[in-house]
Amino acid sequence: MEFASDLISNVNWKAIAQLTFVALIMLSGPIVIFVLAARGGDL
Repeated sequence: MEFASDLISNVNWKAIAQLTFVALIMLSGPIVIFVLAARGGDL
């Protein structure tokens, strides 16, 4: 079990969180455009 705790403690959680938020921000643009197109272009 020592290996699993070492693995979890060595993970750079801040980098993972930042990459996740960057991915969400990059995906939100096309998602908004798709929703606008699906609704006929009106908010």
